[in-house]
Amino acid sequence: MIKNIIEVNKLERIYSNGIVKTYALKDVSLSIKPGEFVAIMGPSGSGKSTLLHQLGLLDTPTNGSIIIDNEDVSKLTDKQKTTFRLEKLGYVFQSYNLLPELNVIENVFLTSMAKGLDPKEYNLRAKDILEKVGLKDRLYYYPSELSGGQQQRVSIARALVNKPKILFADEPTANLDSDSSQDIIDLFKKLNKEINQTIVMVTHELEEGKKADRIIWIKDGILDKSVKV
Repeated sequence: MIKNIIEVNKLERIYSNGIVKTYALKDVSLSIKPGEFVAIMGPSGSGKSTLLHQLGLLDTPTNGSIIIDNEDVSKLTDKQKTTFRLEKLGYVFQSYNLLPELNVIENVFLTSMAKGLDPKEYNLRAKDILEKVGLKDRLYYYPSELSGGQQQRVSIARALVNKPKILFADEPTANLDSDSSQDIIDLFKKLNKEINQTIVMVTHELEEGKKADRIIWIKDGILDKSVKV
C-alpha cells in the first residue's frame, strides 16, 4: 500500500484581473492516507471548495504540485485528467445532478457505461453499490419519486460504482434536513470503514466534521493549524 494517496506541495490558486492578484489558496501542503476520512473546514470564503476542486482535478492550480496515487496529476493534459477522473475519482456535490428521465439504477451505471464496461458487469456493480447505500428496493424508481436524502444516496452510489480511489464530497448535506444530513454522514462513515473508502469532504457543520478521522482547517486560503476541537 502506498504511504499517502494524496500529496500536496506548496499549492497556490491565484485569480487575477490583470492588475490585482487574489490568493484563493496560498502555500498549501498536506497529505492524506489511503482509507482516511478527512473533512475540510473553515469560514465562508476560506478556500474550502477551491482546495477540493484542485484535489479533484476540477480546476488547475496556479503553482505547486498534487500527487494522487503516485502520479503527478499537475502534469497531465486535459484529456489525461478526464481519464484519470473517470478511472480513479468519484464526486458528490450539494445538488444531486440526477437525470430525471432515468431511473435509479440507470443514473448509477451511467458512468460505468462511459467506461465501456459490459452491460452485465455494470448492472451488477450498480445493484451492489445501491444495496450498500441502502437503496436495493428503489432500483427502478425515478428521482422525482425519492426524498432528498435518497437522491443524495443515489448520487453517492453513482460516485462509487467505478470503485474510485478517492471520493470527493463538496457540502453533500447542504440541501438536506438535519435527519437526512445525519444519515448521509453516517453512510460516509460506514463506507469508509466497511470498504476502506478514502473520503475528502468539505463541510461547514462542525458536528459533521467531527465524524471524520481528521479535520483540515483552512482560513483565507491558508492552512490554519491553530484550531483545536
